[in-house]
Amino acid sequence: MENIVKNEARRDFLKVSGAVAGGLALGFYLPTGPRVARADAGGGYASPNAWIRIGLDNSITIMVARSEMGQDVYTSMPILVAEELEVDINKIKVEFAPPAEVYINALLGGQITGGSTSVRDAWEKLRKAGASARMMLVAAAADMWGVDASQCKAANGAVTGPGGKRANYGQLAAKAAQMEVPKDVPLKPSSQFKYVGNTKIKRLDTEAKVKGTAQFGIDTRVPGMLYAAVAMPPMIGGKVASYDDSRAKAMPGVRAVVQYSRGVAVVADSYWQAKKAKDLLLIRWDAGPNADLDMVKVWGGLEEASKQPGAVFREAGNVDAGMGTAVKTVKAEYRLPFLSHSPMEPMNTTADVRADKAIIITPTQFQQLIPHVVAGATGLKPEQVEVITTFLGGGFGRRVEVDYAIDAAEISKAVGAPVKMVWSREDDMMHDSYRPAGIYQLTAGLDANGKPVAMRFHSTSPSISARLFPSIVKDGIDPFAVEGIDNYPYETPNLKFTYQMHDTGVTPGYWRAVSHNLNAVALECFVDEMAHAAGKDPLQYRLDMLDMGSTKHQWSGLSAGVPVGARMKRVLEEVRSKSGWGKKLPAGRGMGVAVMEGYNTVIAMVAEVTVTPNYDVIIDKVTAVVDAGTLIHPDQALAQMQSTINFGQSACMWGEITVKNGAVEQNNFDMYRVARINEAPKVLDIHFIKSDSVPGGLGEPGTAVVQPAIGNAIFAACGKRCRVLPFTPENIRAS
Repeated sequence: MENIVKNEARRDFLKVSGAVAGGLALGFYLPTGPRVARADAGGGYASPNAWIRIGLDNSITIMVARSEMGQDVYTSMPILVAEELEVDINKIKVEFAPPAEVYINALLGGQITGGSTSVRDAWEKLRKAGASARMMLVAAAADMWGVDASQCKAANGAVTGPGGKRANYGQLAAKAAQMEVPKDVPLKPSSQFKYVGNTKIKRLDTEAKVKGTAQFGIDTRVPGMLYAAVAMPPMIGGKVASYDDSRAKAMPGVRAVVQYSRGVAVVADSYWQAKKAKDLLLIRWDAGPNADLDMVKVWGGLEEASKQPGAVFREAGNVDAGMGTAVKTVKAEYRLPFLSHSPMEPMNTTADVRADKAIIITPTQFQQLIPHVVAGATGLKPEQVEVITTFLGGGFGRRVEVDYAIDAAEISKAVGAPVKMVWSREDDMMHDSYRPAGIYQLTAGLDANGKPVAMRFHSTSPSISARLFPSIVKDGIDPFAVEGIDNYPYETPNLKFTYQMHDTGVTPGYWRAVSHNLNAVALECFVDEMAHAAGKDPLQYRLDMLDMGSTKHQWSGLSAGVPVGARMKRVLEEVRSKSGWGKKLPAGRGMGVAVMEGYNTVIAMVAEVTVTPNYDVIIDKVTAVVDAGTLIHPDQALAQMQSTINFGQSACMWGEITVKNGAVEQNNFDMYRVARINEAPKVLDIHFIKSDSVPGGLGEPGTAVVQPAIGNAIFAACGKRCRVLPFTPENIRAS
């Protein structure tokens, strides 16, 4: 980053010196957005940026400032640049960006990958980056040839001018770097797109992943590297009381046994040697304050807390008066469990901590925070910490946490050598930060036509942000705890929505789609109950209730804040048609519908299930209609939806983390199931609404919508309203 020159007089631009590797590099500041992580991450951050490097050898490199964890930023973000830069997408190089102010995600306020924000944040600024670079290259060519810029045109990585003049971008790069950065940057209309929305573009990382050359964190090798296996306290909040490492130290290949802040690490010549020696450690744990924590206490605490009035996050009319006019009242309580992220690649980091610097190679979703926490753990300064991001073998929010990078840095510092620390699957699942468990209480007053005249919603759950980013918690409300319900889309003249924060003792973390997977799941199941109580068709009932002027409430900052009623109507009508809603089904089969807006994407989904006499559930078909605005990479958009449906199915059918004696009971996939191939929906029928609107997020919302759709289908199939998730045979039978 030494070549960066900020133009402080023009805060909306950052121009980089033309001497960068002999070429041109550009970036752009845009107005700052909400700064969720700013204060907690060390402060001093600006808005995000895109980088383009054009070498004198005509190489074009695009820096991707978001983490690639399967969601396709490695391709979709370069598409935006290449579209306006006029270069062949298949001829560019892609690199992951280092931590820097210019790469901050304006929607999250930090260099974070999450919240289905990557493409939404990049949509305009990366296109502007490409268009501005193209304009400067054209200006350079015009100046070199002594003609007006209007006589020159950029296409296919070259500028052409009058009289057959032609120069490729590499030939123009040095001169272009001296050109004025354009103030006004017109962007292509969608009718001229060559790459955006092109169904023939393949992922740029496929070849590397197929050939095994893609570098994930766990693939890291550096000279002189040792391996670390760790022993961490099984009890949440526990610590090391004492240990005997004599047997471990006697094992072949073991170089050291060190105690670090979280536990004890064995460092050896190979991971296998380190792990085998770690198993021989004799450790006495201090269980800490959660020694007797179990699910009886967890749910008891939530129940007691749910009796508190909570903080009001949305209110209209007079809910008490409205309830008084109702001819029928519907009341229900939903309970959703803790969930683990458990990405396929367990937590790992390679750290090389020296006296004057540290190099951290890690699969992370939060590059910007790592220099600060590593500095705190090692005594170095943040600017002495270099962070290299690898591919991620899944994230789902887990890698927003940086605890594993701290561990590796501490261990490397202790042994004075580069160390690759790898958590086992058991380490990972038992030391996660879990999707919060919660209680969701809903009451609706219906009029004579079955329409709601009043609605109460009261949720009780731990606050993730209170742990990670307390500065964004205001007046008892965690914005991430009320998403998925503060944008309640149904006409109801009197309503009162409240949130009660409660610490269960189990570490909460941001989990895919965060609280949409809590609030929206409970709401859309409850709306089905309202329809049933009103004697209405559930899908038509939703259509009849839609508030066509509904907007995003102030607490949810990750959506556009525009009316969603019309979009919901469209997807509901489309999914009714596509799914064959209302068709006659044999006994034991049923269809359930759900709809949700989240991350500026609107999805309606119909699940069709079979429930056996033993209450086993078979997902026969899921039909989805998705309005996600412009699709940058349609093939990947489809993959995202398929992924979120399978992920959400796993969560609602089997997902549950429990605690006993202060420790998480599940430690591998035999105890924490995900959908197997033969258990995935037999048919996934996914349709996208054609749109030129700004892109919506796709990595998360489908996960939330499929869960109530399945729950409602179970009710339609067997008459059992399961309000305690997951939808296991035991919970269905007991409902």
